[in-house]
Amino acid sequence: NMASFMMKPAHLRCVMGIRRIVCEHRTWGSFISERSYVTEKDNKIPKIYTKTGDKGSFLIFLINKSSSKTEDHIFEALGNTDELSSAIGLAREFCLEKGHTFIYQLDKIQCVLQDVGSNIATPQSSARESHTKRTKFSNQPIADLESWIDKFTEELPPLTNFILPSGGKSSAALHVARTICRRAERSVAPIVRSGEADPDVAKFLNRLSDYLFTVARYAAMKEGNEETIYRRPE
Repeated sequence: NMASFMMKPAHLRCVMGIRRIVCEHRTWGSFISERSYVTEKDNKIPKIYTKTGDKGSFLIFLINKSSSKTEDHIFEALGNTDELSSAIGLAREFCLEKGHTFIYQLDKIQCVLQDVGSNIATPQSSARESHTKRTKFSNQPIADLESWIDKFTEELPPLTNFILPSGGKSSAALHVARTICRRAERSVAPIVRSGEADPDVAKFLNRLSDYLFTVARYAAMKEGNEETIYRRPE
C-alpha cells in the first residue's frame, strides 16, 4: 500500500491490521504485514498525530526503511500523486451522480496511482532487489489510457478552439484533477531523470493528463453542458 509508505510510523501501525485490499490488477496485501499491532489484549489505538514534525522536520517512511527531509523530490512527488488521487476521487463523485459509464476507469486509475507511489518511494539505487521487483511499474496502464482516449475522441466533436475548464461540475472537477496531474508529472520528472524511478511512471502521468482532459470534454458532452471557449479580451 503506497499510502502506508507516506505515513508516519503510528499511522503505519493503524493500517497493519488490514488483511487484504485488492485493486483490480494488483493486490496491496503483499506490501503490508498480516499481523495487527492492535491485539485483543491491547485495545489501545495508536494516535493519528505523532508530533514528529513539530520542529519542521517531517519524515516519510520509504520502502527501503530510509527517510527523507521535506525538501526531497520524493516527498513532493508522493504528496502530489496523493493529491491527484484525491482530486480524481472527488471528480468521481460528481460523475457518479450523473451516471457516467467511465467510473470504473477512474477507479482503476486511483489504484494505479497507488502503484505509482510505491515505485516513487522505492529508490532504485538503494532499495533491495526484492523491493524493486515488487514495485516495478507495468506499462499496461499506459496502453489502457491510450485506448480509452482513442474511444472518447471518436465520439467527441473536433476541437477547433481553446476551451476553458468548464462544462458542468463533473467536467470542471476532472479539469482540476488534470492540472494536479501535470504538477505530479513535473515533480516526478527529476526522480526519473536521476534513475531512481521507472520511466513508465512519468509516461503514465503524461498520458493521464491527456485522458483527464479528454474525459472532461466527454462528461460535458454527455451531460449536455456547453464548454466555455477562450476569447481574447477586447
